[in-house]
Amino acid sequence: MRVIVIGGGILGTAHAWAAIERGHHVVQLEREAEARGATVRNFGLVWVSGRSVGELEVAQRSRDLWQKIAKLVPGIGFRAVGSVTLLRTPEEVAVAEEVMARRDADERGFTLLESEAVQRHNPALRGKFLAGLHCARDAAVESRVALPAMRLHLKATGRYSFWAGREARGIDTTSDGVRVRTDDGEMHRADAVVVCAGATHGGLTRELLGEFPVRRVRLQMMQTAPLGEELTTAVADGDSLRYYPAFAGKALDALNAAQLQEPTAAEHKMQLLCVQRLHGGLTIGDTHEYAEPFAFDVDEAPYRHLINTTEELLGRKLPPVVRRWAGVYSQCTDLNQIVYRNQAAPGVWVVTGPGGRGMTLGPAIGADSADLMNL
Repeated sequence: MRVIVIGGGILGTAHAWAAIERGHHVVQLEREAEARGATVRNFGLVWVSGRSVGELEVAQRSRDLWQKIAKLVPGIGFRAVGSVTLLRTPEEVAVAEEVMARRDADERGFTLLESEAVQRHNPALRGKFLAGLHCARDAAVESRVALPAMRLHLKATGRYSFWAGREARGIDTTSDGVRVRTDDGEMHRADAVVVCAGATHGGLTRELLGEFPVRRVRLQMMQTAPLGEELTTAVADGDSLRYYPAFAGKALDALNAAQLQEPTAAEHKMQLLCVQRLHGGLTIGDTHEYAEPFAFDVDEAPYRHLINTTEELLGRKLPPVVRRWAGVYSQCTDLNQIVYRNQAAPGVWVVTGPGGRGMTLGPAIGADSADLMNL
């Protein structure tokens, strides 16, 4: 079977991977020279710990698929580093204790550690915190290099080609399959097409779907110079408990009612997530903004908050910040829905809206689409 994948981000590449793995021929189209959206403007985290009960199975499966891909493509930089959520108030510790009492705590790889045990596990954490919720199942990949590395592996099969700088402008269903017309005048023919346009909700996607139940979310992040020591886990702060459905419950309600969140963090709907890149620098974020139109510039106050919080948890000064950026991702408006997947026409599927879970769930979403499409 011939498959065309439109979009060079994590969802598009995951669908191309799933189709090649099933023995098909794939042409992948990307309008930029390389994916430049949420796929590369993220932490590279494979984040099992915060997933809801309904998402847990697919998150666990996706994490295992990442590990399987890493055996074939070491260049993706997969590391089973786990994570630790650092808890600084009794109210945050109470949320972790409630989570630890649930039936799926072992499945998630959760352990609640006292501060001394956290420091033994991750010696770079020498700052102020009461305890840490460790998740052994969380992992990381190198988001800026993972997809090119995967494409090199796919190309070696002889059944895959990547067409950069080609924007899909039209899709027609015919008696002998599907045709995709690109902006350079080329016509690509296939048996099936998967459109993974990310946060581009207009253009071809709107032509195919009209209005559909997704929204865009904007975030701000940054990258430091090398830390000079190893951060043995990914790190989150207690504010992250507010943004992941796994932590919902009476204790989280009490935490929110206490209104203890720092004003800048509350205003910008912030959490601290921090992961060390292979070159030693730290990727740190982030904010959440839901109301469009989004600003074209970045706000400095969230960066000051992230720097101060990270330094408090590390117990040391951060190395210089070398880059800052904003990103936009696509999220289903029904937050219980893992992804928006719709057959827009015979042989034509649109897949988008995983929210901030694209890197975590991408491989499983691609595999599930392939099964649904009988690839």
